[in-house]
Amino acid sequence: MFVSVIVEPAGLESAQSLTNLLTQSGFTKIQKGCWECMKVSESGLAQLKSNIDRVTDYYDRIRIYQFPVGGMFVITELSQKRWRRCQMKGSVPGK
Repeated sequence: MFVSVIVEPAGLESAQSLTNLLTQSGFTKIQKGCWECMKVSESGLAQLKSNIDRVTDYYDRIRIYQFPVGGMFVITELSQKRWRRCQMKGSVPGK
């Protein structure tokens, strides 16, 4: 699946940890604070989220965009050390 990660670290230590983690996970930096990977498995993403949770603090913000997940577009956000998830199903033209 395609995964894009947007990072907004609160401090230098978090920024360095997230950069190392995303690079080791096969992500490529596309823009400042934006990382993408076209080949992420469900288990790889679960491990990535766990590792992100480990290296971030209360003030860091992370957004993960995933497609496709069961035919849906999924946005997962880490804010104030809490994960939130939003799933959106697209409409089919002509129906």
